[in-house]
Amino acid sequence: MSSGDRKTPPTVQVVHTALSSRLGSVFWILLVAVLIALPYWGDRETMRLFTEIYSFVALASLWNLLAGYAGLVSVGQQAFVGLGGYTLYLCALWAGINPLLGLPLAGLVGGVISIPIVLLLLQLRGAYFAIGSWVVAEVFLQIFQLVPAVGGGSGISLPAAVVLSIARARNLREFLIYWIFLGLAVAVIGVIVLLLRTRYGLALQAIRDNETAAKSNGIDVNRARMVVFVVSAAATAMVGSMIFLQKLSITPFSAFSINDWTVNMIFITVIGGIGRVEGPIFGTVVYFVLRQFLADLASTYLIIFGLVAIGVMLKAPKGLWGYVADRFGWQLFPLARRLVRQAPLSAAGHPDGIRSDAPSIPLSASQAGKTTAL
Repeated sequence: MSSGDRKTPPTVQVVHTALSSRLGSVFWILLVAVLIALPYWGDRETMRLFTEIYSFVALASLWNLLAGYAGLVSVGQQAFVGLGGYTLYLCALWAGINPLLGLPLAGLVGGVISIPIVLLLLQLRGAYFAIGSWVVAEVFLQIFQLVPAVGGGSGISLPAAVVLSIARARNLREFLIYWIFLGLAVAVIGVIVLLLRTRYGLALQAIRDNETAAKSNGIDVNRARMVVFVVSAAATAMVGSMIFLQKLSITPFSAFSINDWTVNMIFITVIGGIGRVEGPIFGTVVYFVLRQFLADLASTYLIIFGLVAIGVMLKAPKGLWGYVADRFGWQLFPLARRLVRQAPLSAAGHPDGIRSDAPSIPLSASQAGKTTAL
């Protein structure tokens, strides 16, 4: 064989996109464009409903990042919802800061306070971690309830002057709040998707699949979990600050309520699909559809919610979206890693006839982790 006929060995390439993810990207772009224009075609009640939907999409996605990828099942995320709300209120009332500028400050405070908390909680495992996170949230509830400077048990409200500093016109004020909620939801999902496409995201998926195997591949599990916890806490605090900015008043019992916040995050994530980015989005839609139809049943709807959750866990352990994705192979975000063979070239630079569109091979996080260490 002449030197011009020698061939280079076949090569492979890791790809993220598939037809369904490309179609999904187009769908998300169109959906966000429609939602941006909602204030111009929807009424005030519709805008308030959608801001609540956006808040739970963001909160549930952040809880999913913790539990579904980092393996940290926290039942104390209401601590950061409340911290974000109180930070925004105190910045506006004590420092005279515009409430919208208090949004990033709420995230900063939530992130900083979460550092000693996670260092403590990472000493616990499994159910003890969950119980410890709940205890931390209860401590914050008691502190804010007993401190008169922050309103004590009766809470505090935003005066009209602070509300008007956002925008003089009511319509413009509601438009701004709506767009900020939408921006937060899109930003949270976007950051999670970008994170999961990186080596760090690959490490998280390896931790989720098998913590022992992840450690054996050189992944610093505690460091990865700490970073995820701090990021999740900061973003949760920002969402919480916007929730209570819209409510115009805050009390310790509403801010640090496990039933109002963390229970709903868990329910949404479980029925949608834990460990999948699409899960919390799909679960939020299901949650609000059920809530709208069952709103007239008073507290009975909570029993129905419980039965729905039990039914989903028994029949579709990976959640409703997980069941659909496994059955049809759909993914709405470009996250799955696949190995695709590339056509090798001869020494003369000509392809040897092997197609570059040959069938791809799915690549798990554990497999990819063998070549990637943190």
